[in-house]
Amino acid sequence: MTARMRLSPSWRSIAMAAVLLISVTGCHGLGKKHEAKSVPQYGIIDPHQPGELRKISETPYVIEPPDELEILVQPPFPDWTPSNFTVKADGYVDLGLAGDVYVSGLTLAEAEERISLQVNDAARAQAPRPGQPYRVSVRLATGQSKYYYVLGTVTTQGRVKSNANDTVLDAILQAGLKSNSLPEKAYLVRPHPLGGQDQVYKIDWFGIRDRGDTLTNYQIYPGDRIVVPGTKPPGLISTLLGSN
Repeated sequence: MTARMRLSPSWRSIAMAAVLLISVTGCHGLGKKHEAKSVPQYGIIDPHQPGELRKISETPYVIEPPDELEILVQPPFPDWTPSNFTVKADGYVDLGLAGDVYVSGLTLAEAEERISLQVNDAARAQAPRPGQPYRVSVRLATGQSKYYYVLGTVTTQGRVKSNANDTVLDAILQAGLKSNSLPEKAYLVRPHPLGGQDQVYKIDWFGIRDRGDTLTNYQIYPGDRIVVPGTKPPGLISTLLGSN
């Protein structure tokens, strides 16, 4: 009996601590819901935007630094070593004896035409009566200039290489959600020219994830920003208890 009485204060302390922990985590849960409600929802829903089941082909690829180009010349130009050519920061590619050619801002077809003119001009300068004209083929070896961005309360913020096929769902799953992420408040921001109208689109995360609704599972273009808001990070106690 005496032993039980000596232990009871300890048990009372443990019980009180447990009650305190439960109340703290409960308050945190209520506080998180209240905080989530205070986070604004940005953007509109535009059913005309390309998305998961209504993707469109992108416009012809525009070359920018530091893209890598595969440039083939037939017949082989003197001192020409077939390889990939990196577009330098100044927008030029170094073609060796054929000189430097400015290709930044051009499509692949336009770059073919400009490089062909350069190579044939260089050939005429070296031999006043050159043989058959040189033919040029330009292909994209590695695209290094087109990215979109995932920002906010996600596991991995940053830029993602654009492949012209990703959707909002791909981007958010790749970035990863945290316990305090609010993907239901996520939105997509599309860049526009100076003075142009803002393009901000609401993302219906629960519709995309739970109902297979593709309306706001937008196709992502280079330069797009996907923003995932969030609440304050959980405290130590909530983290230890795994409270969401």
